[in-house]
Amino acid sequence: MQNSYAIEVDHLRRIYRTTVGVFRRSIKEVVAVEDVSFCVAAGELFGLLGPNGAGKTTTVKMLTTLLIPTQGAARVMGHDVVKGAKEVQKRIGFIFGGERGLYWRLSGIDNLRYFASLYHVDPDVAKQRIPYLLDLVGLHGRGDERVEGYSRGMKQRLHVARTLLHDPEVLFLDEPTIGLDPVGAREFRQVIRNLQSERKTILLTTHYMFEADQLCQRIGVINHGRIVALDTPENLKRHVSDLSVIEIEAFGVPATTIDKVKALPFVDAVHVENRDQKQALMIQSPRGSEAVPDVMATLNGLRVGRVIVREPTLEDAYVRLVGGTA
Repeated sequence: MQNSYAIEVDHLRRIYRTTVGVFRRSIKEVVAVEDVSFCVAAGELFGLLGPNGAGKTTTVKMLTTLLIPTQGAARVMGHDVVKGAKEVQKRIGFIFGGERGLYWRLSGIDNLRYFASLYHVDPDVAKQRIPYLLDLVGLHGRGDERVEGYSRGMKQRLHVARTLLHDPEVLFLDEPTIGLDPVGAREFRQVIRNLQSERKTILLTTHYMFEADQLCQRIGVINHGRIVALDTPENLKRHVSDLSVIEIEAFGVPATTIDKVKALPFVDAVHVENRDQKQALMIQSPRGSEAVPDVMATLNGLRVGRVIVREPTLEDAYVRLVGGTA
């Protein structure tokens, strides 16, 4: 392994076997990760993006020794995740989205003291490290409060402090901002920036493209268990440099109409977002504003709101890579 790599993933594969059927039971194989390879440099913040079921979390679980690969190999800080699992565990920390894993009736400080003892952190080291970590994650002055009174974002930041108690070299953050309100998510992104300043190696999975664009130095896009793109956010955006995006707010767009829009010869991809009681159609087309009249004709009879034509973003590049979905 090259010393500059903190994580090496080499043709990783993971198959789940499940039993199906009631009277004639049989074994069904589900391929969660097909053939994944990538490397993450020491000190890099690497993003792993993909739709639900693409293999992101399964990949993270293999890298954190929670799952054994079916085939292939992976190393973290030079140690094989299977043969050297105990050595890997000493050097990593991982956070999965959600609030579980804390003792709500204890204060933030008492939670950290308890977990420090579980991690066999020297008590004198823990005494110095806990105030530093609370400050790092933005909980300075809140450590004496019970966790049950924390907001969801504060609990997630305390998770980070807990994960850092043993000073791991590599962090795995799997959907860490899921379920947070906008303020909590913004505060958590600042925590991730603080971790970057600590020169930690971070692997981040997220559904939020703007989050990946803001934070990640490189991004791997995974789809159907395979890496379909691997580059910097700026270079990934070049995948859609030939396109413009027509964004249309509409109400009650039926699936048949979306299919008609997709079938237009000048449409590259269509992505639909539900926003309260309306929908937003993101239509990628090389024709840009010239395509608007034809698209609007396809939507004839529907209630339509704002229509804009804009430059593509990382999210639009992602849609093109994994395929437009409705």
